[in-house]
Amino acid sequence: MSGSPPPPGGFVRRVGLFQATAINMSQMCGIGPFVTIPLMVAAFGGPQAVVGFVAGAILALCDGLVWAELGAALPGSGGSYVYLRQAFRYRTGGLMPFLFVWTAMLFVPLIMSTGVVGFVQYLGYLTPGLGGPAGDLIGLGVIALVVLLLWRGIEHIARITAVMWTVMIASVILVIAAAATDFSPHLAFTYPAGAFDLTGGHFWAGFAAGLTIGVYDYLGYNTTAYMGAEIKDPGRVLPRSIVYSILGIMAIYLLLQIGTLGVVEWHRMSDPGDIASTSVASAVLERTWGRGAADTVTVLILITAFASVFTGLLGGSRVPYDAARDRVFFRPYARLHPRHRFPTLGLATMGVITAVGFLIGRHTDLATLIQLLTTVMVIVQALAQIVALTVLRSRRPDLRRPYRMWLYPLPSLVAFVGWCVIYACADRNSPGRHPVEWSLAWLILGCGAFLVWARREKVWPFGPRGTEEERPAGRDAETV
Repeated sequence: MSGSPPPPGGFVRRVGLFQATAINMSQMCGIGPFVTIPLMVAAFGGPQAVVGFVAGAILALCDGLVWAELGAALPGSGGSYVYLRQAFRYRTGGLMPFLFVWTAMLFVPLIMSTGVVGFVQYLGYLTPGLGGPAGDLIGLGVIALVVLLLWRGIEHIARITAVMWTVMIASVILVIAAAATDFSPHLAFTYPAGAFDLTGGHFWAGFAAGLTIGVYDYLGYNTTAYMGAEIKDPGRVLPRSIVYSILGIMAIYLLLQIGTLGVVEWHRMSDPGDIASTSVASAVLERTWGRGAADTVTVLILITAFASVFTGLLGGSRVPYDAARDRVFFRPYARLHPRHRFPTLGLATMGVITAVGFLIGRHTDLATLIQLLTTVMVIVQALAQIVALTVLRSRRPDLRRPYRMWLYPLPSLVAFVGWCVIYACADRNSPGRHPVEWSLAWLILGCGAFLVWARREKVWPFGPRGTEEERPAGRDAETV
């Protein structure tokens, strides 16, 4: 049964549907829309930026259905690692799952680091002039606090997450409500000339950049898939938590984007010297309800940003655990805390990389960080996982699938094309930063790390594939 307990000494299934959806939504929303609305407006050059959020939602939903089927069928900790291991072990041994874990150890913390960058940006609204070493130290302190709070059992974390989800919902509702009290349709729906000229290159260049920003804002819909071994009745809860969170966040984003554009003139968001370019939600509250209300909601947004980093590291820290326990990654990552049963080294490593990513974002720009993290995750996670879905349907027709993708294979094809567009346009969207080259360099480095690991473990290509080849269903059969 999908809800059967894991092996003794492993994770405990204690996260239900509400908590799972809350974890996804907290990770998805977080600080994202509050810092990327100006970036989206700049990419499109006007209020038509709402197209980017819609496109991001479509890509997230199509890709989310891939996660839903795979997560329901193979509900182990580590998410994509489990799926890639089952799909590609016959051809490449542990290479694909190893590379996924390797890339996840970079892109998951980079996503979290954007949340910390946004945290410091909004804190700057409450304390003007916050920058340089002071802002760096505050961000690093936030990361340290998150790791400290996660250094405990999952039952305590689930309760903390539910509280943070409530704060997140309150913050976005207050911003939406404030925008509604002084909403101007003229500001929100007056577009510059040629805004929707589909024959020109300007719209499609903006669309490509906006799609990247849009899907970044939805990232996190798969957080509970990384925690499959801790989800109650995963065959039912995992797909629902993914779909519910995407639809809920899509409604929130559209209301937030349109409401903001109806209060703050879009040119202000493109002015680096204007508070609307760094703290647009605070600018909305200040204009509608006054400075006191703006300060209060800014505090709630800071809590929301903290919650997104918290839930992201919660799910991400589980990624290397299963791989190491299956001897498909470095063995020290298989250790759990003796009392609280969480992966200690995975959490500590991702905490350190989050800190490094935060410093990179602080001293370059947020758009560059977003382009880098999306290109890192595209090849080994997004595209490979879509292929894995098709491979498993062919190789493992006997695999119990509590949920099967609606309209298969159309959503997976749409997701595949969308991720290819993001990757192909990354360098153009971030000129001079070369995110594609950096992502390929990290992948090549990962191949080198795999060879070092494989030689040490005496497995393929330096020996037999080992236990992965000997067990057709593996440990996943215990949880399916």
